[in-house]
Amino acid sequence: MKVLVTGASGQLGPFVIRALRERHDLVLMSRQPPDAEFAGFPWIQGDLTVYDNCQRAVQGVDAIQHLAAQPWPVDHPALRERAAAQGIPFDVTFQSNLVGLYYLLHAAVEAGVGCVVMAGSNCALGHGYRISQTPFPLQALPIDECHPSFPEDSYSYSKLAGELLLASYTRAYGIRTYVTRPARICSFARRQQIAHTATPATCWDPWLWAWVGSEDVASAHRLLMEGAETLPPHEIYYLTADDTTALESSAELIAQFQPALLPFAAELRGHQSFFSTRKLQQAIGWRHHTSWRESQ
Repeated sequence: MKVLVTGASGQLGPFVIRALRERHDLVLMSRQPPDAEFAGFPWIQGDLTVYDNCQRAVQGVDAIQHLAAQPWPVDHPALRERAAAQGIPFDVTFQSNLVGLYYLLHAAVEAGVGCVVMAGSNCALGHGYRISQTPFPLQALPIDECHPSFPEDSYSYSKLAGELLLASYTRAYGIRTYVTRPARICSFARRQQIAHTATPATCWDPWLWAWVGSEDVASAHRLLMEGAETLPPHEIYYLTADDTTALESSAELIAQFQPALLPFAAELRGHQSFFSTRKLQQAIGWRHHTSWRESQ
């Protein structure tokens, strides 16, 4: 299978490339050159917000691993100074994550691409990057794909809207589309850092102590693409580790910081994640294998 990998020079790109390179012919797309390790693969230097770049990238491609994205809301009130210091325009999150996705999908349909697997985000739930001071209305634990979303910021909204855009292209054109919702993607070095800096929790984490190993994200993306013909035409899957980044058990965290949620926590065991990956596991037999606790 000939596979286009967007965002090939990003943090996740190398892991997905390694997971695919022995089984598939790869074409890489990114604004910056990929790692020297991947110099043998065709590389298209391009930006998703330029339609001609997308058209060039999808020629002759059977499937797309879409990893490119603006990874935070540059227009968020608490992040505007950071964005301005980096010279990032206020609308980059929408341009990259929605306009770029639209261009890529439109080019993919025109080129006859059969499948797109996109790295979304668990931020599509809306629990992080809150702008108002209202708490996220958590309605069940562990959180699964049926939990309603309440995004307030441009990044979370762009990820949720991107899912809807993929679904619309599946309905309209029959292209198979799949979205993962990973949380805090962690390489080995980042897992070591978590292990060396972990301390007892002092407050509730709006991000719910969620994380996932880079290698495990890559394996999920490979399995979804390779198993697409056995799956429904469009699906969304949470993609997190089986445990949290906390030293305390999940039930202890709720009892200490969110006792009102205790009725939802009856089935939580040990350091069980507040997100459920049961749907993904049942769909493709995926399992999480990496651990930060082994580095302690």
